[in-house]
Amino acid sequence: MMGNFIKKNASLSLLLIGAIVLSSFILYKPADKPTFYLIGDSTVKNGKGKGDGGLWGWGNYIATYFDTTKVAVENDALGGTSSRTFQTMGLWDKVLAKVKPGDFVIMQFGHNDNGKLDDTARARGTIKGIGKEQQEIYNPIRKVQEVVHTYGWYMRKYVNDIKAKGAIPIICSPIPRNTWKDGKSDGRNDINNYGQWAKETAAQTQAYFIDLNKMIADDYDTEGEAKVKSSYFGTDATHTLEAGAQLNAKFVIQGIRLIPELGLNKYLK
Repeated sequence: MMGNFIKKNASLSLLLIGAIVLSSFILYKPADKPTFYLIGDSTVKNGKGKGDGGLWGWGNYIATYFDTTKVAVENDALGGTSSRTFQTMGLWDKVLAKVKPGDFVIMQFGHNDNGKLDDTARARGTIKGIGKEQQEIYNPIRKVQEVVHTYGWYMRKYVNDIKAKGAIPIICSPIPRNTWKDGKSDGRNDINNYGQWAKETAAQTQAYFIDLNKMIADDYDTEGEAKVKSSYFGTDATHTLEAGAQLNAKFVIQGIRLIPELGLNKYLK
């Protein structure tokens, strides 16, 4: 009888130890690694991100700078979108549904915001500036009435949505176009333009800001018009070849490094 008692207690002890070990594993298992999301237009991901026509976005070259065993990098940008249509097409909702506390979201919009609000080709424009102006239009693409806001309004929504998820927003000013004046880059957009409005929105919402436009335009001035045109751009003044996309990615990373308090830095190689 005593032997049975000892055996039963030994079995209970083993079960108890097993339960403690299992509960400890569940309680202290490593948290899911954070994700670094990229959203924007074709200068972030051109086409399907497979180099169609020899054109690439800078988002294709970001992951190589990170230790992806510790942080995931996901490029959800889509060519042709503006700060407005990335939201109205439902693309932002799909990204936002995946965002969790501790994640990072970097955004670059503006190249397609300078269009008409209600044309039959795109209907992707936004009202200039960062104010509260709005205009109701009939959207001939979506075939609905729509209230269109300013560029800053849409950018604020991204930032506020990201913060509400406990994630960290980063705004980039749009990369410069391949335009020149008197031998200097004329693609700067820091005065009454999307670069200025991106910066102002970042300050207004206390989001991190990378002045990508200035960094790249300064580099273009150093390298010169002939080199930039022949090496970095394709058939138009906006979309970059592989070398141009790699250059832009390098400056995105440089911009991240210039913000030492940005937690994303600890995942860089």
